[in-house]
This record gives sequence, structure tokens and C-alpha cells, in this order.
Amino acid sequence: MTAARPERVRQAGLAVLEVCAVAALYYGSAKLGLVQQLVGGQVTPLWPPTGIAVASLLLRGLRVWPGIALGAFLVNVALGPSIPAVLAIVAGNTLAPVCSYALLRRTGFRTELDRLQDALGLIFLGALTGMLISATVGSGTLALSGALSAEEFWPTWSVWWTGDAMGVLIVTPVLLVLRYARWPGHARPSRWAEGLLLLAATVFVGFLETGDAPLIFLGFPLLIWAAFRFRLAGAALCALSVSTFAIAAAARGSGPFAGHDLLTNMITLQAFNGSSALTALLVAAAVSQRDQTQREIARACALLAEMVAKATAGDRGPRLPGRVGEPEEDGGRTE
Repeated sequence: MTAARPERVRQAGLAVLEVCAVAALYYGSAKLGLVQQLVGGQVTPLWPPTGIAVASLLLRGLRVWPGIALGAFLVNVALGPSIPAVLAIVAGNTLAPVCSYALLRRTGFRTELDRLQDALGLIFLGALTGMLISATVGSGTLALSGALSAEEFWPTWSVWWTGDAMGVLIVTPVLLVLRYARWPGHARPSRWAEGLLLLAATVFVGFLETGDAPLIFLGFPLLIWAAFRFRLAGAALCALSVSTFAIAAAARGSGPFAGHDLLTNMITLQAFNGSSALTALLVAAAVSQRDQTQREIARACALLAEMVAKATAGDRGPRLPGRVGEPEEDGGRTE
């Protein structure tokens, strides 16, 4: 009993520390997300806290949900129209990632994202389905409290859903990759050169995306390049960069987002960022699955070759003499 108490205290302290860390990350990333606020001073086309919330649940489990609620409360208490409205928004922002986590776990989701089903699950269950809750609760709360008019409900809902879904699609894969990231100390100089070239091309295309010409589609070859050559790590970071530039273009109303209303721009942005994430995650997962299949085939071939070698070595060993009266195997006859 005496030895068990310090262990329980240590575990409780670690749990509190995890909750505080999640709350701090949620709050800090929310301040960054509010830079691109479009509706009501609190609805943005990219809401990184949802990506942090889903990644925290996938990596640490349900025990960190109070950190999500605490972070959401600290962010919205200065933005919401009233305390009851803030509490309702906090409940929606907490329930959405928890439901996404439950849906992903029910389908056998793996945080390595090395299978096609994991990429599809994160896109359609974690992002597009789970974030319906936060968008509906949040927009409905603002409408009922009088902060939104009836005409502003659907545009606000679309931006809210877009922002939360993009947070999961763009931020969560990056955080999951960072868990398994290792410094490539033995990489060849040509590999480093290729990575720097990909980075430079991504930045260049990003500036083209935010210009007046509708060149947003130039990001897709970079996503495929990153996925094939650098697997999920490169694909996730490239998708984050491409989507960030697209969001900046949508906020400025430039390129393909010029001359349209808010709802149309959010649909266009959702389609582009969703397609970018779909391309990056699916190609990276397919390449990783192909590599894993090749490794399994190589192991099976090596095992089969070892078994054949052992069987061949056994055939070359000394033979037992035949029974009396039987001819020898070399064709001799009995005298």
C-alpha cells in the first residue's frame, strides 16, 4: 500500500500535466487560427485546435478530453456573446473531436497512417463527419443568442465546418507524423538536395496561389512528388503548406476566390483542401502499403530459400543402406 500511493500520485500528476499541455496547445493554436477570422470575429477557414484535439485523443486517449474543454473555454470566453452560449460552444468543440476519435477507433484506425483505410477514415470520419457536430452546435448557438441573423447561418455554418474539418485534415497528420519522426542522419546528399528543392518549389507555388492568376491546381504535382519520395512525412507537410497558401488566397479574395460570395469561396476552399488532403494521404498510404508488401514478399522469399537450402543439404547427407535383397540405388544388381 505504501509503495502504491506514490505511484498513483505520479500517475495523477502526469495526467494533470497532459491535460494542461493539451489546453495550452489548444489555446495557442486558436490564437493563430483567429488571424484568418472571417465571420463574427471567431469563425475561420482553418481551425488548428480541432487537429490538435483529435491528434491528442488518438495519441493519449480519452483522458485528455478535459484539456480540450479547458482550452476551448479559455478561447471562447472572450469571444462568445454570453456564458451559456460559451458553454454550449465549448461542449460542441469538445464533443466533435471525441466523436471523431470514437468513430476512428471503431474502424481500427492506426496512427501510423500506413494503410488506405486509415487515410480514408481520417478524411471521411474524423474530419467531414465528426466536425458536423461542432459546426452545427456553434452556429446554432450564435443564431439563438442573436449574434447571427437567419441569413448568416449557412455561410457561418459552412465556414465553421470547413475550418474544423481542415484542422483535422491538415494538422492531425502532421502531429501523428511527428511522433514517429526520426532525423535522417544517414541520408545521401542527393536526398537532402531533393528535399530542399521540394521545399523551394512548394513556397514558389504557394506565392503563385495567392496571386491574381487562378493557379491553385499547381499544388497537386508537389503533393504527389512529396508522397512518392518522402512518404507520409513529406505529404503531410506539403499538404499543410499548400492548404495554408490556399486559405490565405481565400481570405484575400484573390485567384480562383475572386468575385464570389463567402459561401461559394468556402465550398471551393473545402473542395480544394479536401482534394489536397485526399491526394496526399491516399498516395502516401498506397506507397507505404506497397513498400510493406514488398518487404513481406522479400522475407517470405528469404525464408523459402532458407528452407530449400536446408532440404538440399539434407539430400546430400549419408544414406542408410537398403534392406537385404534390395538392389542398390546406383543400378547395381544383387549377386
